[in-house]
Amino acid sequence: MRITLHEVSKGRGGQALPTTSLEFHTGAVRFALAETEQRPTVLGLIASGRMRPETGRVTIDGATDNRMLRRTVALVDAPDVSDPHPDIALAGVVGEELMFAGLGATPLHARRWLNQLGYGELASVPIGNVDPAARVRILCELAILREGTQAIVLVAPDRHGGSPDGWWRIAMEFADRGYAMLVIVGGSAAVALERMQEFDAVNASGPIEPLTLDTDAEEPDGSSSEDGEADRDEKRPDPTTEAPDGPSSEDGDADRDETRHDTHDAELTASDTETEDEEGAR
Repeated sequence: MRITLHEVSKGRGGQALPTTSLEFHTGAVRFALAETEQRPTVLGLIASGRMRPETGRVTIDGATDNRMLRRTVALVDAPDVSDPHPDIALAGVVGEELMFAGLGATPLHARRWLNQLGYGELASVPIGNVDPAARVRILCELAILREGTQAIVLVAPDRHGGSPDGWWRIAMEFADRGYAMLVIVGGSAAVALERMQEFDAVNASGPIEPLTLDTDAEEPDGSSSEDGEADRDEKRPDPTTEAPDGPSSEDGDADRDETRHDTHDAELTASDTETEDEEGAR
């Protein structure tokens, strides 16, 4: 599986996200540079099919299919979208994710799952106090519990501190397990990764074959194009309000990934975004 962002941008004049082209694929981990408070989350939302770009498009294996993106790409730890509240005990975070994955979600189930992963002693620790590398390991392992997940977009793990080598090694392990990995980082972490030659870290941004955008083309599932009407089962929120809590998916489950999303910018009105399907939200 190969996911490509073709000259995407967001906001007037690219204020929320300047023109960006990148790609990541199965069995490899790539990093992408995005700075300012808002841009890492915006890039993550677009790369995972959860937000429409202002310009350009996102393709999966050469096709424009946002539903497939949402079903196969997990958005992990995106600020204000899918990051857990720092004061919630780790066991509580695990229990919630187990529930979304359709598994047993009692406190006992959560503790057993943590024990199996080797983090049982952290069950009662607020997740905001968990070591950055352990946090990445736990959240990524939870993300792949959901059926259909083939890729992970990990947003700004460097914001939690620590050395990049910890969470980067974990990202490499997930790539070795067959997942497509995109890690969105800030400038300091990008420089550190490039200097750690043993990691062979590759920037996802690079030359992309020019794409002629056809706004009249239909998406593979028969829905309208990126600039067309929204899918019938997807409701657009009122642009004067925040993104709705608990958007419904095809299976009727609430999706935690977008319940906390706030654009924080008048340029990112909710009418620009797509409500996601449950199967793709992480």
